[in-house]
Amino acid sequence: MNATAEALTTRRQSPLAFGDDVKRFAALTVMLAVTDFKLRFFGSALGYLWSLMRPLMLFGVLYVVFTQVIRLGEGVQYYAVYLLMSIVLFTYFSETTARGLGCLLERENLLRKMRFPRLAIPLSVSLAAMFNLCLNLVVVFAFALAAGVQPRLSWLQLPLLVLALAALGTGLAMTLSVLYVRFRDIQPIWDVLLQILFYASPILYVVGKLPDSVAREALANPLAAIMTQARHAVLDPAAPSAAEAIGAGWRLVIPLGVALLAVAFGLWLFRRETPRIAENL
Repeated sequence: MNATAEALTTRRQSPLAFGDDVKRFAALTVMLAVTDFKLRFFGSALGYLWSLMRPLMLFGVLYVVFTQVIRLGEGVQYYAVYLLMSIVLFTYFSETTARGLGCLLERENLLRKMRFPRLAIPLSVSLAAMFNLCLNLVVVFAFALAAGVQPRLSWLQLPLLVLALAALGTGLAMTLSVLYVRFRDIQPIWDVLLQILFYASPILYVVGKLPDSVAREALANPLAAIMTQARHAVLDPAAPSAAEAIGAGWRLVIPLGVALLAVAFGLWLFRRETPRIAENL
């Protein structure tokens, strides 16, 4: 009995991933995200505009190169808007994973001194990036309307696609954050993988430009499936949907499964490593 009671006491005193109170966990996550979002622009005259400048400048350079030099966008309806939308979506994924990777190390002093649900830290990173994404999507829709894109009910698919993107990015952020605590080589490795994912995803091009067999393999990447479906739902209903591009609706189980696996594995690994995070920092 004494051993059991001592084990229960030790478990209660050790750090937890979620904590004991769901409302407290949610409130802490939101507070950390809002604080991070505000501090990012603290003391800046232009504020939020700086976070918008990066995707806009990248968009401007890539648009000139791939419409005037290489002409990848030739024949693609609303290519400029598609390029901007894809860059904005990928920027969210990149920001969530890259900042999530080092988020535990950045909060080292807090982790060593306080007992609170550790999972709130990577989730707050994803939520802060989501604030940016929502603001940037307002700009994307403004560009779309200016380019002549007609509003339609299929636009309602976009929140579901963003939810899938958030699941993928957050799952990877959880995994990367605890791996980085143990292995500092994770950062340069992930930087390289992000570059590979950028060019492997249909951002500069559309899947319709690829051979059918290559397109089906490319759409196993959840980012490719999300961007392809976003183009179909938001910009051009005549463009192939993700189901059409991958060959059959049931094959969408592959990218969906990858996203769900990222979340499940991230949660499992984070919960397993939570008691040892502070001592490994």
